[in-house]
Amino acid sequence: MAEPEARFYESQGLRLHYADWGNETAPPLILIHGGLDHCRNWDAVARELQPHFHVVAPDLRGHGDSEWAKGSSYSLSDNVYDLGRLMRHAELAGAAIVGHSMGGMVALTYTGTYPEKVSRLGVLDGAFLSPSQPLPVHQQMSRWIDQLDGISERAPSAFRTIEEAAQRLSARNKRLTPELALHLARYGVRQDTDGLYRWKFDHYQRARAPYRLSPDDYAALWSHIACPTLLMWGRESFLPDPETAGLLAHFKQAELIKLDGAGHWLHHDRLDEVLASLRGFLGVTSPAQDAM
Repeated sequence: MAEPEARFYESQGLRLHYADWGNETAPPLILIHGGLDHCRNWDAVARELQPHFHVVAPDLRGHGDSEWAKGSSYSLSDNVYDLGRLMRHAELAGAAIVGHSMGGMVALTYTGTYPEKVSRLGVLDGAFLSPSQPLPVHQQMSRWIDQLDGISERAPSAFRTIEEAAQRLSARNKRLTPELALHLARYGVRQDTDGLYRWKFDHYQRARAPYRLSPDDYAALWSHIACPTLLMWGRESFLPDPETAGLLAHFKQAELIKLDGAGHWLHHDRLDEVLASLRGFLGVTSPAQDAM
């Protein structure tokens, strides 16, 4: 399938978008993007796995072609609820889920809540625990309010061309090829009435809400995950090594793969290695075997 179908569903009154890559009779596979990203960042992975799976890639609320939340409600719990709505709407029972970054945290939390509804779970640089000693609640509240005020007063970035937006992405990740940066920018911006291009994501995503799960809450959820779990981490990521951080102890059956020459965006930095690992984990044959 050259291009996915754009489909929509409703969750908490929001019209949310997902890319449906077809092959509905195959086992379902959900690909969940990270923060300030969009579903089309998975295109290379989706095209390779679509012959084996019914691949669906949602735009999380406030991202891509999904609606922005009223009142900037972007908690992890909201995204977990949206994922459940998507799975019921698109009839994705028993899906395998692969998530990147924040999308990995969404996938981990959903699977820990409903372990019987997920067949396999892959997390690309998205398993981490925040410090166990948070700020006092009054400081959390004041920080959140200051963040919201700051976002409301700041003008979003604007670009004269999609190529300018692509250059911004390349500055964030030096490993992006010009072609991939342009692809990500093309689906990551929209043109406004003034002719300028701006990011599709809601900048209120950046605010850290004061109502958050604790590290103990996350660990308890992860311990409920029943399916095989694959954690992938780039050795040049800004997130800590899951093994050194002791995260594997919270899972019943988790495998960790560490990739050299990769940062946070593993599937952009080392696509072939990520695909090979996902094929093995998901139990599909390689392209060479398919051709025999």
